[in-house]
Amino acid sequence: MPGQAVPAASRHATGMATLAPDLHVVAGDEDFFRHFGASSAELCGRSLFDLLHPSAPSVLREHFSRLHDGRRTRFTERVLGYHSRGRVFSGKLTGTAIQGRSDRLAAIVVMVKPDDERPEEEPTPTSQKLLSPLEARILEGVATGASTVQMAAKLYLSRQGVEYHVGSMLRKMKAPNRAALVSRAYAAGVLTVGTWPARVRPEFIK
Repeated sequence: MPGQAVPAASRHATGMATLAPDLHVVAGDEDFFRHFGASSAELCGRSLFDLLHPSAPSVLREHFSRLHDGRRTRFTERVLGYHSRGRVFSGKLTGTAIQGRSDRLAAIVVMVKPDDERPEEEPTPTSQKLLSPLEARILEGVATGASTVQMAAKLYLSRQGVEYHVGSMLRKMKAPNRAALVSRAYAAGVLTVGTWPARVRPEFIK
């Protein structure tokens, strides 16, 4: 019913969808559409990559390429997904190839399992100045999918220096990994929504 809270078990249930070989959504179950906050009519026909954050790792396209040409039949990768309300969630995406006649790829079944993050651990919007200017730059890099090496070169830091600051932000945001860090930064309003690349809002910078 409208306004009715979605049970936690349902929020974190694994959603499943069928993709055409070109990665457009053909069909899905209720949990898959719920994770992205839209109906089947709104999502069917759209590319899977339209539903994922732009920082979706390039390796994800390589995974699908390998499914397509038969080099592998299954993969699992961490992703960030878009919810229609402007939220971002982190989780795991598993893709499985479905072979048709003559061993040609007929479809791909994907399963999306959001991280089981307890609401009380998620940061709430606040004007608290959480980040130093350098941490803000690094968070913006993480949000765009930049690697440790790329951020180190751009910011004139060592790789260990970048990892130190990432670790510090993981602790501040109580996030278990980089994907969850970006998700919680969006949820807390630290990162701008609707712009690319995302930027840390100035009120969160010391």
